[in-house]
Amino acid sequence: MSYVLKNITLRTDNSEGGMAKMNEVWRDIVSGKLPLMHDSEGQFLQGLSPISRYSNYESDETGAYDLTIFTVTAQFFADMAQKVAAGKYKKYDFDGADIAEAANKAWARVWQDKAGGMLHRAFTEDYESTVPGEYTKDGRAHCYLYIAEETE
Repeated sequence: MSYVLKNITLRTDNSEGGMAKMNEVWRDIVSGKLPLMHDSEGQFLQGLSPISRYSNYESDETGAYDLTIFTVTAQFFADMAQKVAAGKYKKYDFDGADIAEAANKAWARVWQDKAGGMLHRAFTEDYESTVPGEYTKDGRAHCYLYIAEETE
């Protein structure tokens, strides 16, 4: 009997130790050790993309939060595009030589925009999708962030 996990959640923060926990979980997901993108027998699940959801913020990016990793279909991105158009989320799209570089660029811009008053984060639910270069048309890694904005 094979099984698939629906999601994985951990409580973490942006400290060095918190980042190490996140990296360990991602390694286990990508390797199939945690069957989120693979079933328990190691078969890759087609048509799904892994997403990180940041939620249950203690305060802001300096406090603890929940990181939930789950998979979505293409409909998730269509729904997020509508939320961006409605002003509920701001989308960031950065590329890099690898996913770490792309993600670092994207998050650096979020923090820069927040510090500069160009982004008013709601700290409710934010989403991240990182795509390795081997799965993109241009051969570069991409990081897509959807950051919840405060609504008036």
